[in-house]
Amino acid sequence: MNMPSLSKLESKILKDLKSLDTTKLKKKYLSKEGLLTKEFANIKNVPNDQKSEFGKRINKLKALINKELDNSKTKAKIKRSPRIDPTAPFDCNTHNDKKPHILDLEGSSHILMQEVNRFNEIFTSMGFDIVECRQVDDDYHMFESLNFPKGHPARDMYDTFWTEDGFVLPAHTSTMQNRILRNKKPPIRTVIPGRVYRNEATDAGHEHTLYQCEGIYVDKDISVANMIATITEFLETYLESKLEVKIQPAYFPFTEPDCEFTISCPFCSKKGCSTCGYSGWIELMGCGIIHPNVLKSANLDSNEYSGFAWGFGVDRLTMIKNNIPEIRHLRAGSLKFLREY
Repeated sequence: MNMPSLSKLESKILKDLKSLDTTKLKKKYLSKEGLLTKEFANIKNVPNDQKSEFGKRINKLKALINKELDNSKTKAKIKRSPRIDPTAPFDCNTHNDKKPHILDLEGSSHILMQEVNRFNEIFTSMGFDIVECRQVDDDYHMFESLNFPKGHPARDMYDTFWTEDGFVLPAHTSTMQNRILRNKKPPIRTVIPGRVYRNEATDAGHEHTLYQCEGIYVDKDISVANMIATITEFLETYLESKLEVKIQPAYFPFTEPDCEFTISCPFCSKKGCSTCGYSGWIELMGCGIIHPNVLKSANLDSNEYSGFAWGFGVDRLTMIKNNIPEIRHLRAGSLKFLREY
């Protein structure tokens, strides 16, 4: 078939899309003897200089027909399914065949909750307690107890949401540090998972609502070496891979020294891939030795005790491990995405 003949076939398909039912449409064009099927077999007879254009056009026609077939299936399914009011009560003695179909749908744990549970399992096996973060807190636990005096410019790094009566939605799970340090006696080993909030624009890599997991370890004679060993043990268990690690200078008011914890990419063995931005390394979390002022605010003697803290975004680690390209997928409520994970 030449190009003009293909144009005639295209006109015929557009006409049949409106007049034929899906069974006849599929038989006429996509069956073993279908018109479009024959054209795919005929590509070998098309002149070489026309093959590319010819192939594009018949693929486009096939896509048009498949789209119509898919739409018809969806419409038929919607038509067969009665509307359900999920708020309406029903008799608990109703026979299973007559109960609302929505009750038969099987739910599952969200991927973020699956990962949080996995973190908790690992840290519990390492001897850590788990304490959940609060959803609403106050200025003292959000800032002052963590060495952010009033008016300190570092507060701008943690721009979050405030209520009219002065309460704050936590921008980090560190809001629990002071309470834990006050209510426990060293050695203190605690991990704090929870939901946090940031007043920032949403894009592929940023959300206003996310999950964070923080850990603190306080005892006598704690050093940076203890910190590196603890975080490395967790990450190697979670990522199921041996890792090279390095720490880089950073700034956080509640630790001193302050570090960014970076690992060798477990997916490409430092050769470079899309996950690590082709650098071979992934910057995963902030960490550092707990600032003496934070210990003092919890009535701990900084001359006797020391400790370290770390915190990472659950969403980001989940995305890295599961190759999820965009953070917005995690809260979009897409059934297709939720069923995949």
